[in-house]
Amino acid sequence: MRWKGRQGSSNIEDRRGGGGGGNRRRNTRRVGGGLGIGTIIIVLIALALGQNPMALLDQVGGGGGAVATEQSNSPYVTDTQNDELAQFVSVTLKYTEDVWHKLFQEQLGRRYQEPVLVLFRGQVRSACGFASSATGPFYCPGDNKLYIDLTFYDELQNRFGAKGDFAMAYVVAHEVAHHVQNLLGITDQVHSQRRRLSKAENNQLSVRLELQADFLSGVWAHHAQSMMNILERGDIEEALNAAQAIGDDRLQRRAQGYVVPESFTHGTSAQRMRWFKKGFETGDLSQGDTFKARTL
Repeated sequence: MRWKGRQGSSNIEDRRGGGGGGNRRRNTRRVGGGLGIGTIIIVLIALALGQNPMALLDQVGGGGGAVATEQSNSPYVTDTQNDELAQFVSVTLKYTEDVWHKLFQEQLGRRYQEPVLVLFRGQVRSACGFASSATGPFYCPGDNKLYIDLTFYDELQNRFGAKGDFAMAYVVAHEVAHHVQNLLGITDQVHSQRRRLSKAENNQLSVRLELQADFLSGVWAHHAQSMMNILERGDIEEALNAAQAIGDDRLQRRAQGYVVPESFTHGTSAQRMRWFKKGFETGDLSQGDTFKARTL
């Protein structure tokens, strides 16, 4: 991806020098939060070992309901300027801001509200609760922030086999897409339906939400290329490879040797690739209603 020498986002909150955001906990309450890629892996490992996945998730702060806390404005050491990967993520976030500002105005007639991207190391506390690096990158609708431990880039390459810088750009774009869904009220609509659905129906709803985020990631790539010429040869293949690497079927087969389709929460590798590709090829937000699609 073409990014060196280009402007980064001002919406970066660097907590890597802050000991994981060790702020005082006050006025705790249970709230819903987004699931990161690492969380899905934890669930699959627990199932494979015959353990209760919720118990294991609670140990890493990624359970179905997270603990929201008020946070103090304690200072953090900022080393973004000296970190190439942090710079890459910052530029990628700026690309998403430029695209979504344009699309919100032209296709939705609305104003886009930029999210904040929090860089952390090891562990972090958000409005959706406490999380470790094992949770993977995630978006918290409670504070409109994305959370990324940059060591995930190594995991993406070495553990998932998703190499290349645009694989990481896809991850950032996917979490920003969850922010877009939140701004459009889609996230709230999904959560309001979950209380009256069975577990299998809830999982299917989650799959449609995640596949829509993949579609929106593709839409972003389409317009980022037309607006800023960011793509280099092989970039889209890198994104598709990342989408394939984190499909539910592939992760389950790797963790336990077989797949349980009714337990899918993010979609199969083929589905994730298909919806990202559709978004990239069309660039049209109106074609991404995964909730009404008969075939995913």
